[in-house]
Amino acid sequence: MFLLVGFAFIAGVVTILSPCILPVLPIILSGAAGGGKQKPLGIVTGFVASFTFFTLFLTSIVQSVGISATSLRLFSVLVLFVFGASLLLPFVQKWLEKVFSVLSGKVPDNSQTTSFGGGLLIGASLGLLWTPCVGPILASVLSLALTGTVTGSAVFITLAYALGTALPMLAIMVGGQQLLRRNVWLLKRTGQIQRAFGVLMMITAAAIYFNFDRQFQTYILERFPEYGTGLTQFEEAEVIQEQLQDLQSNQGSERFIGQPTPGTSDDYGEAPELIAGGDWINSEPLSIASQRGKVVLIDFWTYTCINCIRTLPYLQKWHETYADQGLVIIGVHTPEFEFEKELKNVQTAVNDFELTYPIMQDNDYATWQAFNNRYWPAKYLIDANGRIRYFHFGEGNYDETEEKIQQLLTEAGASVSNEIQNERYTVQTRTPETYLGHSRMQGLVFSQNIKRDTETSYTLPKSTLPSNTFALGGNWTVTPEYATATQGSSLRFRFEAKDVFLVMNPASAQPGTVSVYLDGALVRTVEVTKDMLYRLIELERPGDHQLELQFNDAPIEAYAFTFG
Repeated sequence: MFLLVGFAFIAGVVTILSPCILPVLPIILSGAAGGGKQKPLGIVTGFVASFTFFTLFLTSIVQSVGISATSLRLFSVLVLFVFGASLLLPFVQKWLEKVFSVLSGKVPDNSQTTSFGGGLLIGASLGLLWTPCVGPILASVLSLALTGTVTGSAVFITLAYALGTALPMLAIMVGGQQLLRRNVWLLKRTGQIQRAFGVLMMITAAAIYFNFDRQFQTYILERFPEYGTGLTQFEEAEVIQEQLQDLQSNQGSERFIGQPTPGTSDDYGEAPELIAGGDWINSEPLSIASQRGKVVLIDFWTYTCINCIRTLPYLQKWHETYADQGLVIIGVHTPEFEFEKELKNVQTAVNDFELTYPIMQDNDYATWQAFNNRYWPAKYLIDANGRIRYFHFGEGNYDETEEKIQQLLTEAGASVSNEIQNERYTVQTRTPETYLGHSRMQGLVFSQNIKRDTETSYTLPKSTLPSNTFALGGNWTVTPEYATATQGSSLRFRFEAKDVFLVMNPASAQPGTVSVYLDGALVRTVEVTKDMLYRLIELERPGDHQLELQFNDAPIEAYAFTFG
């Protein structure tokens, strides 16, 4: 754990060189203007505390209190905007002085807004708003926090990362203050510099509100694709990966995935019990304990995940081949989107994929957390004694997985054939999974600005789109989880892949149709009748192409693109 803390601190320090720091750099620089010597310390203190707290507990706060993450973000933007206005407008600064005096019970003092207390509030807001360019270390902590699993190790690692990031920030602010004080020309223009930073801070706050910060970062990476590469490469070291596997395990529990039990080569401890979060499909409720004497394969999946979908034929084949020899496959359906929690939708998907093995709903992530799982898809093989003997995350390794199935069945006394004939394929894509809801949206062209939760008219750019970006045309309503297209709307996407899929759902009782164009030519029309993953493009080989969708009639909710 101490090794991870040390490397997390280093990762935080080098973050100052990464592109993700650019959108908030004006706020950091403002700490050098219009403030006392204690203001920079207040900013970094507030940043460290806020970033650590909200990174670890934001998901739990949203779930328990009911206040949305968007509301907290908007409040933080407002705080930054007001403090920027206080540097520019004297009456705003006086109003802030009165607010601080009421809170502190002291006589109004303008140093309260420009010294430690004011800096603390600015830093706290910055800590909530800032999204770092995370490497494997902080990403592992974030995946734990997403499911409410926060350990002492996670707290120390996140705190170390925040401290590492804060130190260069502090150095920039202190260095800027000293430069202002020592340079006579700058000293004479302190008031003008203060007002200029006030304007810059207000513009930055507005840019964050309208999501320009992420678009600006995307724009920079498009123009300078090598910028920031390699900064987190040291986190890929084998010793770090081993420590991260320890972090992902349940602390103090035998349910430990990553390293085998001492004295064994493939025993990863006793399997946790299944905790259903909904109904069972194709079976009465099962338990790990009731399956002793059999080999159990647990598969975590969700029905709109293309990576999961590609593994389903293998699972069904193994079920048909080995069920009589004692293999029990249990699909644990852990949803990514809200509509995936509905039993009717899952049942329809199971029928569409022609799956006949038992499947349970895990709507509360209870079994997901019991296994310390972090991936879709993920497979865990449990032997006849109830112990985890093998696991695999993602696609592939089908021959290896089937060999392990055969080994465990043989150990349990079954007679199985050694013949293995799994189809082979490769995933050929450079375009990442792309979400269309504003909470996880990425890849939108720099020239467009999303207006959240309100129907807005957009215009497709006339110029060619950069690689792996998309643009909207016509009237769209972009919500946190999906974007709703109305009749006549369009979407353009420049991708590099072989196959293109899109999760869609009718937004009304009427099904809708979508015309699919590839490089300007109509290739098909898709009828959207239910929540599911729709195949849009299927090419013989991967390539760089432009996709355009025309939404012809009834409104349609579009969730996420995946590529293969």
